[in-house]
Amino acid sequence: MTIQYNLESFAGKPVQDYSPDVGLTDPTGTAYALRLDFDSVEAGGKMPELIEQLLGDARVAELQALVIGFWHYEMDVDSSEIVEALASARDRMPGLRALFLGDITGEEQEISWIAQSDVSPLLLAFPELEVLRVRGSSGLDIGAIRHAKLREFAFETGGLPASVMAHAATADCPELRHLELWLGSDEYGYNGSLDLLAPLLAGDHFPKLTYLGLKNSQEQDEIARLVAASPLLERLTVLDLGMGTLTDRGAEALLAAPALGNLECLDIRFHYVSPEMVGKLEAVVAKVLAGEAEEPDEDDDETHYFIAVSE
Repeated sequence: MTIQYNLESFAGKPVQDYSPDVGLTDPTGTAYALRLDFDSVEAGGKMPELIEQLLGDARVAELQALVIGFWHYEMDVDSSEIVEALASARDRMPGLRALFLGDITGEEQEISWIAQSDVSPLLLAFPELEVLRVRGSSGLDIGAIRHAKLREFAFETGGLPASVMAHAATADCPELRHLELWLGSDEYGYNGSLDLLAPLLAGDHFPKLTYLGLKNSQEQDEIARLVAASPLLERLTVLDLGMGTLTDRGAEALLAAPALGNLECLDIRFHYVSPEMVGKLEAVVAKVLAGEAEEPDEDDDETHYFIAVSE
């Protein structure tokens, strides 16, 4: 499974590709996307040039949501120049509240090939930012996360680096409501340990957190066990453990948690849980998003489970 489609909506707004000929006709109600394609890259097009075109728009100061899509097919062309161009434009985009860096489909570039960089300048440049989502983990760094206004951040990866995982779990974001980490596979960049989640699961960070997504992991059952034992579960409304290798073992751990019934929604879509166990979850949680279970691969008396998005 890969990411098949570009975003249709972001930060509660429909996504529309930006055209200099049309301009920003609805900068507060639409999320505008900048993206290249293979032909434009071959012709020498560069994302910082598209950003500069956007900055020349008469209404750019009103822009609230920006999506950065495909910028190059070579892994040595990372997002650093994009990050620099955006950070340098902070005074020209005072209205920016939501940013997605890397809206790239599997057809354009596999998630493990998306070349990211240190994205911490974005948080420093935009103190009013409320939503930050980043896709891809090659070269990804974030540093210590401190932000007074951030309400949602997500790292969508096929393998989350240990340093990013650690900084996310210890972030200083008092307004954060939504935290989403795609942990991924050790074959595609995941080099951390679930021990790094201990500060997060201790429940001392993020006093306003209501959505927790620890997903797309090869260790989904163990994550379920850790979350079930966490005091954080008592104040969550949505728990997302989907896209990973969740089995009946992980579901049983969740069912043993008295606070599971406090959830408004449990999302386990793309899983390996039996229908019987899904039924038990549905008897406890008001809304369970499950769908049909995936089938593991059987090979030489071994059972192999796969995450949804890796390569």
